[in-house]
Amino acid sequence: MNKAWHLISRPQGLPTIDNFALRDLPDVPLENDQLRVRNLWLSVDPYMRGRMNDAKSYAASFQIDQPMTGGAIGEVLESRMDGFAAGDLILHMGGWREGGVIGLDMMPNKLPAHALDAGLSPQTFLHNMGLTGGTAWIGLLRVAAAKPGDTVFVSAAAGAVGSAVVQIAKAREMTVIGSAGGPEKAAWVRELGADAVVDYKAGPVLPQLAGALDMLGKPGIDVYFDNVGGEHLDAAFATANDFARFAICGMIDVYNDGKSQEMKFLIRTIPARIRMEGFIYTDQFIDCMEEFYADMGALIASRAVTMRETVYEGLEAAPDAFLGLFAGANMGKMLVRI
Repeated sequence: MNKAWHLISRPQGLPTIDNFALRDLPDVPLENDQLRVRNLWLSVDPYMRGRMNDAKSYAASFQIDQPMTGGAIGEVLESRMDGFAAGDLILHMGGWREGGVIGLDMMPNKLPAHALDAGLSPQTFLHNMGLTGGTAWIGLLRVAAAKPGDTVFVSAAAGAVGSAVVQIAKAREMTVIGSAGGPEKAAWVRELGADAVVDYKAGPVLPQLAGALDMLGKPGIDVYFDNVGGEHLDAAFATANDFARFAICGMIDVYNDGKSQEMKFLIRTIPARIRMEGFIYTDQFIDCMEEFYADMGALIASRAVTMRETVYEGLEAAPDAFLGLFAGANMGKMLVRI
């Protein structure tokens, strides 16, 4: 019998461990087009916070007293699905649990088994070759239409998505300013190739961003990749060049408190003709999946794109890993190893 984390109450503000319960999953017989898996790696991501609310969104809400779901890498123990056999590794959405029965509804991409045997560690398909790397690639190159020579500002640049954005932009010959919290994270963002770094814990974002642009001899930013919202977004409005493009991926600053965001420089959207677009990874991924895998695979193989992993051990640690995202506990991708 496998165990799974269940949401037992809806968080009011920042979630706590009391919102979750670890319970047994009933053992069920395997049916056609199903796999029985043992999970090896689980992903926890900021978007999961929105799924804990009872509100309409792009991803269905977690249901009270039901098993939670999320990205996972599992080993097939038994298969009744064409193309998969015992011993295969698969990417699926049956996370937050030790394992169990997985159907086609939990395999939206249905990558062939050999795809995860590409000389990469399996968990790479939970970050740079998966959701976070795909989000970075789509947001930067498709939504923001970033091109060589652009000046790019990236918030949460030491996170899983932001660190990928920094490296993809540098591989495409862009100037990159990353924002991160604290000296250790700022140093890592520089190691990734960022031309300048804003440490938002050291002081207000706007003066540091303006200073970085001055140091680099740049009049403003052409692209803003937003993972944070709030002060970072307002600083981007203040420093945007004409026809700047903003790719709005996340606003983790307000996921838990729901406070309105004061935008002193929002009015610059009009004279600077700023284009701002929110996007969801799944909206575009299927259409560009082959191009993404080929491009990102080459960047990883050449070491132009790397990833740090912050790993929590054991299924019991999954809520702590998730909550750590909101405390800045991760460098790069937050993972749980079963």
